[in-house]
Amino acid sequence: MFFGVSSLPTFHVLISVVGIASGLVVVWGLLSSSRMSTLTAVFLLTTLLTSLTGFLFPFKGFTPAIGVGIVGTIVMAVCLAARYLKQMESGWRGAYVVTAVLSLYFNLFVLVVQLFQKVPALNVYAPTGSETPFAIVQGLVLLACLVAGFVAFRRFHPLPRRQARMA
Repeated sequence: MFFGVSSLPTFHVLISVVGIASGLVVVWGLLSSSRMSTLTAVFLLTTLLTSLTGFLFPFKGFTPAIGVGIVGTIVMAVCLAARYLKQMESGWRGAYVVTAVLSLYFNLFVLVVQLFQKVPALNVYAPTGSETPFAIVQGLVLLACLVAGFVAFRRFHPLPRRQARMA
């Protein structure tokens, strides 16, 4: 039991929601060239935990969810290295921005899938996940992340850590 959470699905959903909410704020911060160190740590930790706890669910064979989890975990490894090991110096700044936005996109992608599967009002419009309304929503999420990523890549230029201490 973890903070009153007794089941893996509940814990997984809770950390996913925290990851998405904090990720939206962190990406907003990237657009204004703000480091948001504490909130970024929350976003990266909960997003990594979301990917890792996804592998704990029972499964039979390879599924798209497992594929997203594997790619998401690799993207998170690069993101964490760019942010904390390489301190976003030179090319690692861009790697951080791209992988942070991509990590948020993966969370949002899965959120849309889950909403269409589990919310009856949405499931009516896309019961198999291959219908036009589902594709439109996923396309809009992708477009929003591409635009945010492009703008963040251009705008996010935080002071290097040693200069930030002096400022």
